[in-house]
Amino acid sequence: MPNMTRKPWEKPAPYKQRSETVTKNKDAPATSAKPHKVTTRKNLTLNDWLVVFAYIDTHPHQSQAKIVLHFEKELTGALAFSQSALSRALKRRPELEARINSNPNTLSSKRPRVVS
Repeated sequence: MPNMTRKPWEKPAPYKQRSETVTKNKDAPATSAKPHKVTTRKNLTLNDWLVVFAYIDTHPHQSQAKIVLHFEKELTGALAFSQSALSRALKRRPELEARINSNPNTLSSKRPRVVS
């Protein structure tokens, strides 16, 4: 009867991890501009949405895309959100404003507290 054992095989080596290097254009002139950092998504607080709603009330004929660009380009306290997030917040506007009336301390919160 032939031998039923398998011959041993070599285990593969671990994958080589790539180092993330930023390629620089050597022909570009020197600049003091800072690169745009890609960060994770941050939820806006209730107070931030109220600021956005107040701006919408004072500029009723502006498109949602222009409103988003306005808040991205502010020099102090830029708010980063998408047009779809603005649309969803506008749908929930009565709920958000009712939350302020029920508890004024919720201005710095991002979502309602559920106590069971």
